[in-house]
Amino acid sequence: MKELTFDTLIAVFEEIFGAGLFWTMVVLAAVVTLAYVYVLIRDRAVSWRKFLRAQLSMPFGAVIAVLFVQKMTHSGFGDIGGPIDLIILLGIAAMGAVGAAILVYTFDALFLQKSGGQAD
Repeated sequence: MKELTFDTLIAVFEEIFGAGLFWTMVVLAAVVTLAYVYVLIRDRAVSWRKFLRAQLSMPFGAVIAVLFVQKMTHSGFGDIGGPIDLIILLGIAAMGAVGAAILVYTFDALFLQKSGGQAD
């Protein structure tokens, strides 16, 4: 592989997760992102209470993302072979943490908000 292209990345992710699961994850990520943008536009301000709850979810999201990818690739922590593996592992953890924070903030704003308006 001489060049890393977008098509190559799609093919690798489809091979790792399976086409159905990969595209389901892509669609869910897009839906949650659009819902997050909707919440930010609707509220016109960041609720610091929701933001704190979202930040508290980040370590759980990081761990779940790493364990999920290791399960899908049939690997474990003993299979980490070099610096690039550690960098990829940390990247997966970071993406899982950010994803969890966005998901929790959005869920909180859409479904757990008080009926009397924004109280934060």
